[in-house]
Amino acid sequence: MNRVGAGAGARPDRRDALRPSVPTPVAAAEAPGTADLLVVGAGVMGAWTAFWARAGGAGPESDRGGDRSVTLLDAWGAGHLRATSSDEHRIIRSAHGDDPFYAGWSRRALAHWQHFEEEWQVPLFVRTGVLWFAATEESWEADSERTLARLDIPTERLAPDEIARRWPGIDPAGVAFGLFEPAAGFLWARRGVQAAVAAFQRAGGTYALAGVRPGREAGGRLLDVVDQEGRRWGAETFVFAAGPWLPKLLPDVCGPLVTVTRQPVFYVGPAAGDARFGAGAMPGWSDDAGGCYGIPAADDRGFKIGIDRVGPRFDPSNGERLPDPDDLRLARAFLARRFPDLAARPVLEARVCQYESTPDSHFVIDRHPAWENAWIVGGGSGHGFKHGPRIGEYVLGRIDGLAEGAQDGAAEARFRVGPRDARRGAHLASDTMAEGWELF
Repeated sequence: MNRVGAGAGARPDRRDALRPSVPTPVAAAEAPGTADLLVVGAGVMGAWTAFWARAGGAGPESDRGGDRSVTLLDAWGAGHLRATSSDEHRIIRSAHGDDPFYAGWSRRALAHWQHFEEEWQVPLFVRTGVLWFAATEESWEADSERTLARLDIPTERLAPDEIARRWPGIDPAGVAFGLFEPAAGFLWARRGVQAAVAAFQRAGGTYALAGVRPGREAGGRLLDVVDQEGRRWGAETFVFAAGPWLPKLLPDVCGPLVTVTRQPVFYVGPAAGDARFGAGAMPGWSDDAGGCYGIPAADDRGFKIGIDRVGPRFDPSNGERLPDPDDLRLARAFLARRFPDLAARPVLEARVCQYESTPDSHFVIDRHPAWENAWIVGGGSGHGFKHGPRIGEYVLGRIDGLAEGAQDGAAEARFRVGPRDARRGAHLASDTMAEGWELF
């Protein structure tokens, strides 16, 4: 529709087009106090778990879910700026080295994103392809190439001169080869989470703002969670999908498993009229040896570059989200090497996001060891967002009684709460600093 007061033939306001997919939380006092399922955390994992449980349509036969009352709670709201599932976009790709499991999950997740983009009439995915810069012939990228070939997922191996020919804004010096995944691209992150929560509400789910903690327990079951006002929210089953807040919500279980680190991103503005770095001309990309990844300029925003090294410990509730000059120095040094015409261009925006990482980078999707009716879902480890629809689908299967291994085989064991190698590197030497941080 046109904005009020716009003349005939005026350009539709994009915000009006997207407004039906922005969720509106109900007042906590008006929400039911009990539910069949209560999900804590409206990030990508919690949103999709709640959606499938309430709306149905999950599973290989699309027949799982839709048969229970569901409440979804978040302390600040779906897509809020503290959330790991926030910011503008995330790369979606199938390359995962020699591991076929996540490659398969990514493909299924992408099919869901594309299906619901059409059903909800909300832009969620942009196909740009993703280009990996391999530093050596025998590398993670070479492992990915072989694995994706076995799965019939298309890739192209590109010589450096071919990279420069296709994408003139890239300097491939020092690259052994490029691995291009043409079906990959990026997802609109905040928009995608909000769209899933809005669809959950349209299906009859309850979405409210509340910062909760585990409450009473009895007989090996969790009875309720309690919010900042002292209100108790009860349920038959609980899912804690609270991202970087899991170590504070469930310290005994998630404290040793999930580490929250500060991760900066910058949006750099190309020169006037320079379309080489836009989503219609440039792929998403990752350079593991250079410690950076990026997404081409889209939606009138700049060219995104993220620092992919593991940053220092970060407080997701009260940490100041201000860029560090050293982060920008690293980003500019990388741009000078790989995208030289952007090295001196201005920063249009800067964000401080976070990773919540497990020691082995596998997600945590498991029953709470002390409460038989509570599940822990998190540990995205910098690669979880794209899998959101598949994670929610998998979680629902486990809640419905499917045993570990029944959905995707023995590889599901990677999601167990333990045991895992909990050693932490020198970059986390100040771990005790986090012990005094508050949950909210």
